[in-house]
Amino acid sequence: MDAIGLVEIIGLTGAFDALDSMAKAADVQLVDLKKVGSGHITIIVKGDVAAVSAAVEIGKLATKRVGGVLICANVIPRPHQELSKIL
Repeated sequence: MDAIGLVEIIGLTGAFDALDSMAKAADVQLVDLKKVGSGHITIIVKGDVAAVSAAVEIGKLATKRVGGVLICANVIPRPHQELSKIL
């Protein structure tokens, strides 16, 4: 795994739109879509660093476009192998 990207959103519609836009914009794979509660949803994708960075930026824009609330977004390049055990 070269990089993982995380986008945390409030709102299921915003999360779906963000994920769709992310997958169409860059060569990334969905790792998980975690529903934390109170409408918080975290999208986790993986791929090469450039693709994940592009996907996260697109996801942030897509969330705002449909009225979702972006909480935070992050790209972790070359994550430690212990992190992959959690995901």
